[in-house]
Amino acid sequence: MEVAEILVNQAFWVAVLRIATPLVFGTLGVLLCERAGVLNLGIEGIMVAGAFAGWLAVYAGAPLWAGVAVAALTGAVFGLLHALLTVGLALSQHVSGLGITLLATALSYYGYRVSFPKVNTPPTVTPFGPMDWLPIPVLGAQTPLTLLALLLVPLLAYLLYRTPLGLALRMVGENPQAAEGQGVSVAAVRTGAIVAGSALMGVAGAFLTLSAFNAFFFNMVNGRGWICVALVVFASWRPGKALLGALLFAFFDALQLRLQQSGDALLPYQLYLMLPYVLSIVALVLVARKAGYPQALMKPYRKGER
Repeated sequence: MEVAEILVNQAFWVAVLRIATPLVFGTLGVLLCERAGVLNLGIEGIMVAGAFAGWLAVYAGAPLWAGVAVAALTGAVFGLLHALLTVGLALSQHVSGLGITLLATALSYYGYRVSFPKVNTPPTVTPFGPMDWLPIPVLGAQTPLTLLALLLVPLLAYLLYRTPLGLALRMVGENPQAAEGQGVSVAAVRTGAIVAGSALMGVAGAFLTLSAFNAFFFNMVNGRGWICVALVVFASWRPGKALLGALLFAFFDALQLRLQQSGDALLPYQLYLMLPYVLSIVALVLVARKAGYPQALMKPYRKGER
């Protein structure tokens, strides 16, 4: 199949938007944390935990939206733990984030094995259905979680740049001393940003089990969390560009899947698998040099210090 034929196929663009959705949730979550000055490398594990917790809740009989809420709450709990370690105790953000990833992933896998000790095939649930009532072809083929992800982009942009809370959040990420001088609680704002951002990461995981698929299985997150961390840099910590970055990666990923499926593939499939990552790295290198990162990012803050 020629690339031109792929690009005019509506199913291709449906796949692009579907692949981009968990990346949008995750990237917005990372962006929220880093705008407040805290790196959250726990995203990979939080997505796994959100995927498992949301799916397990629905499997136990909860409605789909309740499963999404459980996933968000699970992410928020791990976010609170990360905040206690990095904001409250001022420990290394790198070490804490990686520890959260290992802890959340291990607990999720352990919980699955305990819940289903004799099951070889993962049990399934009924996932979200497409929004057939929406008269937009590509968007109408998506589930409500995709629409939610798209709506969160302008909402987060408005919060960051048009509200006092957004100003306080950006201030603690740029100059926490100045924020403290204006009466802003740096610890409270950073903790709130980490908890909210981690909740979005949990929802990103829930999309995989409650929308993209209908079951939980090991390694289903498959590095999406690390892609989100890179996309935030690509986006220069701006929500609109974060959406663009997620769509760009999803475009490359969907393209390599279609190229693999075509019977006239000229290259080994491993090269097609590399395509979205290589092109994303190239785009990241071209953009990252000009990116203006939050000046207090990864810098612990203790009240009263100058």
